[in-house]
Amino acid sequence: MDDGRLTAIWLTSAAAGPMRRVAEAELLAGRGLAGDRYALGGGTWAQYPDLEKQLTLIDAADVDAVAAEVGVPLTPGDTRRNLVTTGIDLPALVGRWFAVGDALLFGMKRCPPCTHLERLTGARLVKAMVHRGGINAAVFVGGPIRDGDVVRPVPDAEAARRGAPTGADRPVPRRG
Repeated sequence: MDDGRLTAIWLTSAAAGPMRRVAEAELLAGRGLAGDRYALGGGTWAQYPDLEKQLTLIDAADVDAVAAEVGVPLTPGDTRRNLVTTGIDLPALVGRWFAVGDALLFGMKRCPPCTHLERLTGARLVKAMVHRGGINAAVFVGGPIRDGDVVRPVPDAEAARRGAPTGADRPVPRRG
């Protein structure tokens, strides 16, 4: 699998609040993106399991494809995903360790769109985003991230050396 790049970071401190783009941010182990609604304990989907709500990622090309298919101007921030990437197959990271900059993450599940997103954008996005909604990830080793950082798969042995849980303690992704 090829490495990719982080092209944008988006966050909001309030559930359903407007997303704002930042050039750099801090990923917090066990919490998510510093200053984002889920790391602060809020968010529309705060009742989801902790490992599934910390961070979301979406591919920039998927955002462009959805915008073209639906016929609406759609920015990556409109998708309400935190990290926008290019050049890496995000669904292939579900069930795997990966790095954004020096931070270590684990792909927990695909992140399908919901009608909540349609209510916030006023656009019919669910059908177009069903296979292009990105992924949810958990942060195991935090650190600073910034636009342009490398996004890459991390072998299990490297993840273990960096303190990732192994064996029976390894995270279990939700497939399907």
